[in-house]
Amino acid sequence: MKFKELRSTNVRTSILCSIVVAFLSTSGQAGSFTGHNEVRWFKKVLPLFTAPNVPSLGPSETEVSPPKVVLPVPPGLPGKGMAQHSMLYIGEGYNKMFLVDKGRIIWTYSTGSGNEYDDVWMLSNGNVLFTRMQYIAEVTPDKKVVWRYDAPAGTEIHACQPIGRDKVLFIANGLPPHLMVVNIKTNAIEVDHVLPAPSYTDRHSVHPQFRHVRYTAQGTYLVPFLTMGKVVEYDKNFDEVWSYDVPTPWAAIRLKNGNTLITDEHDVKTLEVTPDKKIVWQITPKDLPPQFDYQNSQSATRLANGNTVICSRGGSHHGPQLVEVTRDKKVVWVLQDWTHFGPASAVQVLDDSGIPEKPGESEH
Repeated sequence: MKFKELRSTNVRTSILCSIVVAFLSTSGQAGSFTGHNEVRWFKKVLPLFTAPNVPSLGPSETEVSPPKVVLPVPPGLPGKGMAQHSMLYIGEGYNKMFLVDKGRIIWTYSTGSGNEYDDVWMLSNGNVLFTRMQYIAEVTPDKKVVWRYDAPAGTEIHACQPIGRDKVLFIANGLPPHLMVVNIKTNAIEVDHVLPAPSYTDRHSVHPQFRHVRYTAQGTYLVPFLTMGKVVEYDKNFDEVWSYDVPTPWAAIRLKNGNTLITDEHDVKTLEVTPDKKIVWQITPKDLPPQFDYQNSQSATRLANGNTVICSRGGSHHGPQLVEVTRDKKVVWVLQDWTHFGPASAVQVLDDSGIPEKPGESEH
């Protein structure tokens, strides 16, 4: 297990003086994040990303070439384009993350070619936690890496989630795969559990094992088994308490209403399932006008207003990257901008409610 402890006391202290954050333990007990407006917390940290000390390319960054196919933004798309939401955007195939606010890209972070981004979180202190397949890292707005965990040889990390301000949940795809919780202040491994896998010997089976994992407000682990065709919920003792069969679940999140939102990559389906396994809502590209056809849906985000934002790899750089739909499947926003962005694997909508470090509050 390789950790890089890179925290700066001065940076950490200055940030924490302005933003008071209480801790959450992995026992599922909710912490108190006093001093935050849950809808607009990110407004307090946005100035950190455009401050004079932010370099165009940080010391740990490697510039990445833009997408090979650059198409104009189609006219007449629903919504306001980049101005629809403040958001943090990443995608497989283009290793540059984008912070967007008021219709402008105000910050990027590049990690060179090869491997992939799959999961990202802006934390309430402004730092950004992300996976890069061969490692997880936390980077400050001025592009200093303050924590990093390198995946051991033969393993991959695609999913992560902050739990309070001191813990990170992730899955290390491998032979066998491990679900882990690491204390980023002490580097202690607090949870390490071997997960089922189609094979414990075939190295070619490692890459597609998992893409997402989420720790719920109830203190359970929600695990989509991408190649085993099911989403499984485990309690703290890793006893199975719920499961749902779906062909290729890329991501699953527990909604505040108790249902589970699942994205099925190859069937290009997003569905909401009740605890008793009834589908109460689902959507596919066939439900939308043909010009909004999206392909290879990966993750999805449920907004506080009930809308759902679906992330798509875009289909050879020709289709929408993000599609926002209402409960009755009306398209209210389409982002199809291959000039600025690559494929979409995950997006954190920052102008929505929820403290990122409190499991269950940010439904992404």
